[in-house]
Amino acid sequence: MYPAELVKPMRQDLASAGFEELYTAEDVEKALNQNGTTLIVVNSVCGCAAANARPAAKLSLQNDKKPDHIVTVFAGVDIEAVNAARNLMIPFPPSSPSMALFKDGELVHMIERHHIEGRPAELIAENLMGAYDEFC
Repeated sequence: MYPAELVKPMRQDLASAGFEELYTAEDVEKALNQNGTTLIVVNSVCGCAAANARPAAKLSLQNDKKPDHIVTVFAGVDIEAVNAARNLMIPFPPSSPSMALFKDGELVHMIERHHIEGRPAELIAENLMGAYDEFC
């Protein structure tokens, strides 16, 4: 588990863009079972989260169509919430960072770590925007 002081600026990066932080399995269940679309970002301390995932998630919100709800959990910190989110992302294996789009509680689009590592934030954001255009 990472110290709160270490992850605070990483949490704030998404929270300042309007992402709701989820801490418990109940928070995740409630957020992902809402009507409409929900983007969940599994945040992480790794470099690809800082350089690629978080910037892409924020950039994707500049699209005309966007999710009704945007939420985040933090791997290595919010253990209960992360496990609950990952259970809803099956059949995809656990990875952080990652991003998933749900529509009316159903997983409709997934971006795994291997889609994030080494790719520019703009390309990842375009992937998300394509999913928003289709599902939102």
